[in-house]
Amino acid sequence: MPALTIESIFEAAVKIMLDEEQSITITFRQGSFSIKFPTTRRIAEFLAVPHYYVLPIFGMMEQEGLVTRAERVGIMTTEAGTRRLVAMMVARYRDRAADLLGPHIFDELLVLIESKKI
Repeated sequence: MPALTIESIFEAAVKIMLDEEQSITITFRQGSFSIKFPTTRRIAEFLAVPHYYVLPIFGMMEQEGLVTRAERVGIMTTEAGTRRLVAMMVARYRDRAADLLGPHIFDELLVLIESKKI
C-alpha cells in the first residue's frame, strides 16, 4: 500500500466529489469561499485503508492551514486549502468540474482564485 500523503487525500476528495457523489458543497463568506471535504471515513473507504490511517494526515492538513475541522459540522477548506483543491480540479479534472458546477460558476471560482481574493 502506498504511503498516504496530503496530495493523495486531496486527490481522493476530488474524485469522490466529482465522480461518486457528484456533489460539491461550497460555502460563501464575505470575500471568500470554502469547500466541504468528504468525511474521513468516506475517504478511508475510497482509498481502501483503515480509517485511523487518514486521521493523522488530516491533522497535518489542519496544522498546515489547509482545512478546519468542526465537531458535527465537518471538514472545510481554508483559503489555502480551497486554492489547492480548485487548482487540482483545474489541472486534472477541469471538464468534470465544469460539468458538475456549470461553466459559469466554475469560471467565477477560477476568477476568485486567480485574483487572489481568496
